[in-house]
Amino acid sequence: MLDRVTSMQVFVRVAALGSFSAAARALHLSQTMVTKHVAALENRLGVKLLNRSTRSLVLTEGGRDYLAACERILAEIEEAEASASLDRIEPRGTLRLNVPLTFGFRQIVPALAEFSGQYPALTVDLGLADRYVDLIEEGWDLAIRIGRLKDSSLVARRIAPCRIAVCAAPSYLRAHGTPKTLDDLSAHNCLGYTLPSAVNADRWLFGKDGDMAVPVKGNLRANNGDALLAAALAGQGLIYQPTFLVGDSLRDGSLVRVLADYPAQELGVHAVLPSGRQTPAKVRAFSEFLAARFAPEPGWDRNL
Repeated sequence: MLDRVTSMQVFVRVAALGSFSAAARALHLSQTMVTKHVAALENRLGVKLLNRSTRSLVLTEGGRDYLAACERILAEIEEAEASASLDRIEPRGTLRLNVPLTFGFRQIVPALAEFSGQYPALTVDLGLADRYVDLIEEGWDLAIRIGRLKDSSLVARRIAPCRIAVCAAPSYLRAHGTPKTLDDLSAHNCLGYTLPSAVNADRWLFGKDGDMAVPVKGNLRANNGDALLAAALAGQGLIYQPTFLVGDSLRDGSLVRVLADYPAQELGVHAVLPSGRQTPAKVRAFSEFLAARFAPEPGWDRNL
């Protein structure tokens, strides 16, 4: 079965040149193949498109109407292909971006003004959520994920480290003492993070690869890091949270880092997108922007 779009292109060229042989030469096809394409259109439509004689070729009334429709359709196809190709080389349109809530507020939103200044033809549709989203089903172009990635169907780029710190307010440490070893955590109020993650409410992981699990307990659990930070600042207990969240508080002294001789696991911040397709320019531009912004050391880790 002959391709309908190709047949339309052949018909338009025949009508423009007024000759099957001239169209065949222009399209680098045999005259027989050109004839087959036009005949296939006429059979499909059930109308005669061209009146042929030994000396001339004239469009029928139906042929003139169909020619106008073909020219419009082919122009729209060319425009769509050009637009799709441009999307691969020029960041434009809308970037649907999904980011964890706390990281988004603290690190992504402040960066968007600079990014938008660099790419004025691009609009960011930002979704802030700590739940795991399905990029394909929900139509996200790109997501930022923190931790160890398990989904092999995604293309991932590590854009920054994510280091964990155990810390507490000076008031808590004055009242309850400072833990010196991991075993000391059992005597402390450890505020737990409840989202499904290697960082959770019941155990804190130490060692670069997180191969040392320490059971913990406390009188507060929350599914949001900012809530735990507020509780820690109020002197309620110890928290085990990423430095992008607690870095400012450590620098200004409102929190104190403890157990520094027992480094917690190091995670990663990744830009992820569905596999099996060419990376659009808007996605590539944003992941490269973040990688450059956070390299060689993210600002949240400086002077810690």
